[in-house]
Amino acid sequence: MIRLGEKIKQLRKQKNISQEVLANHLGVSFQAVSKWETETTQPDVIMIPAIASFFGVSTDELFDFNLFEIEQKVEKIVDEHRIYLETDVKKSEQIIRNGLKKYPGNEILLNCLINIISATERSDEAIAIAKALVESTKCDEIRIDAWRIMAEAYKSKGDYSLAKEAIEHIPEIYFSNLYVKAYLLEGEEKFEAAIKEASLCFEHLVWMLEILGEIYLKNGEVEKAKIQYTQAIKVLKAFENDFETNYTHNKYDQKKIKELENKLYKI
Repeated sequence: MIRLGEKIKQLRKQKNISQEVLANHLGVSFQAVSKWETETTQPDVIMIPAIASFFGVSTDELFDFNLFEIEQKVEKIVDEHRIYLETDVKKSEQIIRNGLKKYPGNEILLNCLINIISATERSDEAIAIAKALVESTKCDEIRIDAWRIMAEAYKSKGDYSLAKEAIEHIPEIYFSNLYVKAYLLEGEEKFEAAIKEASLCFEHLVWMLEILGEIYLKNGEVEKAKIQYTQAIKVLKAFENDFETNYTHNKYDQKKIKELENKLYKI
């Protein structure tokens, strides 16, 4: 297997550019590039997607990996981390980080990592990963999610303008892939799409009603706030007799109802 430094040097010469040109693009010194190429040091893992993007290759190609083989191994790592995602987040994160040691810069693993770490508690790392993903990924879903997390991280750092700037990269759409599938497809595909879209719409509706309640309360419009919280509770209770499927879980959330009822009580 070709070494990373040798691959960078090979790609740079194919592009007929100097170490200085590559260094300027990446925001590092040409000495750093020189050290990479001589295997004295290795690029930071967050730098890998930017290097791959500059040369127009995937991160796996940068390491001269067998792409099909890597996809299968990465899928196993992702499946393993999901086992512990709800019960042991630290273990789940470590599984992904170990995977990134084997496959540095892999966008699937980076996407998993950025969704594990807290954008508010580890904002600098979240921003660094998000920037790497938006620059390198060819997947719209990963890119848009990275912009969302970047915005959340900037907001937590108090940088409202950069948060707004990140949000502007997120497209405003009025129908989703799932909506169109539910409307046009048939059979199991139609059912799966409808279930998932209904679940998302439900979650978003409850969330937006709660946010509106908070806004009204902050503005001193107490009665309007009560109405929003009450509506959110009614929506949650409407799903009391709903059932789990292979695609979603029951949305009747007694804990959330209690939380909203406490907000109403305190008004």
